[in-house]
Amino acid sequence: MKKLRTIIVAGLLVWIPIGLTIFVIKLLIDLLAQIYLLIPPALRPENLLGIEIPGLGIIIAILMVLLTGLIAANYFGNRIIKAWDAFLDRIPLIRSIYSPLKKFSELVLSDQTQNFSKVLLIEYPRKGVYSLCFQTSKELGEVQDHSGEELVCVYIPTTPNPTSGYIVLVPQNEVKELEMSVEDALKMIISLGVVVPNPSALLDKE
Repeated sequence: MKKLRTIIVAGLLVWIPIGLTIFVIKLLIDLLAQIYLLIPPALRPENLLGIEIPGLGIIIAILMVLLTGLIAANYFGNRIIKAWDAFLDRIPLIRSIYSPLKKFSELVLSDQTQNFSKVLLIEYPRKGVYSLCFQTSKELGEVQDHSGEELVCVYIPTTPNPTSGYIVLVPQNEVKELEMSVEDALKMIISLGVVVPNPSALLDKE
């Protein structure tokens, strides 16, 4: 029975990552398809050309994302996006959904801040118990002024879903910086601690 269990676990370790990868790719394709549906039916290529070209909808959706990014990256486009955000922020139900999702997207995707720049180890939720976390900021403004000591804002993700978690303010002298990358730390969290970064691999990165 023990050998059979080992064989089953080995098979699952092969197929679960493949299945999850396919699932995520399908989600992305479905998301792009939803973006394509924003185009009025009369302006869609299959109606203009009279024929349906496989994959054209996804290509157009990607181009729409790139075009939106170009608009949002310049000064006037940024003003329009901020006005749109302010408008949605006035709608009670939409505000409670849109605002947190937008902030988390900026936290994960932005490369202009300190977001998730370091993997840290802190004693949490009590002394003697350690948690992996990510540094999000050291610029804490009024909070820093009232604390009387240098603080670091860290994000402690839950497992196996790292998109939810806790924000904790920790004294700088109680934080231990690790050598592992953010990607390696996320793998360890998602795998429930099964996948641990190889120490030799960390040395090779240096």
